[in-house]
Amino acid sequence: MLNVVAIMGRLVADPELRTTQSGINVVSFRIACDRNFARQGEQRQADFIDIVAWRQQAEFVSKYFQKGSLIAIEGSLQTRQYQDKNGNNRTAVEVVANNISFAGPKSNNQGGGSYQNAAPSYQNQAPARPAAVEAAPSYSSGSADDFAVIDDSDDLPF
Repeated sequence: MLNVVAIMGRLVADPELRTTQSGINVVSFRIACDRNFARQGEQRQADFIDIVAWRQQAEFVSKYFQKGSLIAIEGSLQTRQYQDKNGNNRTAVEVVANNISFAGPKSNNQGGGSYQNAAPSYQNQAPARPAAVEAAPSYSSGSADDFAVIDDSDDLPF
């Protein structure tokens, strides 16, 4: 069976780290994800998705993310049943996070400490290129006439 979820959105509220009775860290939070389609003349709608992260992922979220932070999550969809205060049976649908990543730069107007120096950098940086590679000819200015025509009327060579 396949159960994979990849989602990106903004936290609706500050995450709050909790610890189970057995000492395992857990954080539950909700993210807002814009829908891809908006009718003409209407505002874009958003879906609010519940996320659960455990152990080191929970510590990571509670330390480096706050309300409004852009977050990328890879995980699986999970359902659970419970009874509310009135004794009604309810079903909760949530994404259980496997991998959590920064999805945008930190805004200057958000509160909280800076994660720029405290966390590893997740920005893709181009590796340094050796001088020999930089001296290689550029093929971006070529034309379709530079290619040779291959005669394919004969039998295959294998």
